[in-house]
Amino acid sequence: MAMADISFSGTCQLFQRRTNVSLHNLNSSFLPQKPVKFSSNFNTEKCLPSMKVVCSVAPSQTQTPTPAPTTTITADGKRTDCYGIFCLTYDLKEEEKQKSWKKLIKVAVSGAAGMISNHLLFMIASGEAFGQDQPIALQLLGSERSFAALEGVAMELEDSLYPLLREVSIGVDPYEVFRDVEWALLIGAKPRGPGMERADLLDINGQIFAAQGKALDAVASPNVKVLVVGNPCNTNALICLKNAPKIPPKNFHALTRLDENRAKCQLALKAGVFYDKVSNMTIWGNHSTTQVPDFLNAKILGRPVKEIITDIKWLEVEFTEMVQKRGGVLIKKWGRSSAASTAVSIVDAIKSLTIPTPEGDWFSSGVYTTGNPYGIADDLIFSMPCRSKGDGDYELAPDILLDDSLRARIKKSEAELLAEKRCVAHLIGEGDGYCDLPGDTTLPGEQ
Repeated sequence: MAMADISFSGTCQLFQRRTNVSLHNLNSSFLPQKPVKFSSNFNTEKCLPSMKVVCSVAPSQTQTPTPAPTTTITADGKRTDCYGIFCLTYDLKEEEKQKSWKKLIKVAVSGAAGMISNHLLFMIASGEAFGQDQPIALQLLGSERSFAALEGVAMELEDSLYPLLREVSIGVDPYEVFRDVEWALLIGAKPRGPGMERADLLDINGQIFAAQGKALDAVASPNVKVLVVGNPCNTNALICLKNAPKIPPKNFHALTRLDENRAKCQLALKAGVFYDKVSNMTIWGNHSTTQVPDFLNAKILGRPVKEIITDIKWLEVEFTEMVQKRGGVLIKKWGRSSAASTAVSIVDAIKSLTIPTPEGDWFSSGVYTTGNPYGIADDLIFSMPCRSKGDGDYELAPDILLDDSLRARIKKSEAELLAEKRCVAHLIGEGDGYCDLPGDTTLPGEQ
């Protein structure tokens, strides 16, 4: 006979506030229809809510899951929160198991109550990011202020009935949320407010990513893949990397895929073709207005761009500025920064690392520069052309053409990233920070 073990601790008042249920109204409509063993311990001094539900069902039986949110206090006193249906573990009958499914992977998302995540999480849960045969455990990081919204996100995920979404946990402590994760998508960051200097933004967000790097280093999977989205994403990724010495530097990425997608769209529009006919598009450098959309190496219909688009002035001036400033234009039209297209580009970035790159093509990602073949300064996170075998790893693309004009533009973005690195030296173990930024190159979506 199956048995459900349920344990509670905390005051009735706090327990009822967090779960909307009390010991007095636990009844057969809430509990699995099996014999239940209760143990209760009310500590009125600490007043810490705790509830854990673990159900084990015999192979020949089924169960009715509980909808209640759950807070678990770990042995070291830290809190983790799973939600409703995702707090249950099942012993499925052998014939019920999806034999084609891969082993479950754990994916952490910071800023999980934000606008980008509101699109991204459902794409991940549906199988769009990691594949239709990949079960997912989502571990969502928010703040104390956003915790109620985080619960709302978990409720929507619960109501969506995604077959691949096997676990959801929510929390505010990165040392708990990042535990054993194999992918960390770091979206949460402070936006740039009116009158805020770029140096201030680097310092404020740098502290966030330094702390998250330390947490990843302490508790994540040793080979965790880290994708930094929060701006300034290149330097934030470098800070995160420097604070996580156990994780290979090659595993850190800054998101420049949205810039690549925007560049492909503009080239396709100009050439009068659909955007899937554009390949080999590289974004070089920083995710700022010094970024370099590379039309020299890009191709349309398998041919060099300059053979299809002969208006060189358009390529050098209008096209480049259009890509660099696209985010700002969108804000003026839409009244807010891009969220849905950013989420799509995050999924594209994941798929570029989990699906083999087509022969002869490549993709853009902000990656660690040490040892690169392009003459870019070492020890930066810099967007470059990458290829992958689909195993989560990548290699830098060979045989890239670099003329004097392209090199000069790349050097400008390199200089900006070197200045940003000096500005956050105190966060990466390189002495006191000194800010001498070459110019206030507003990031798309910062204002």
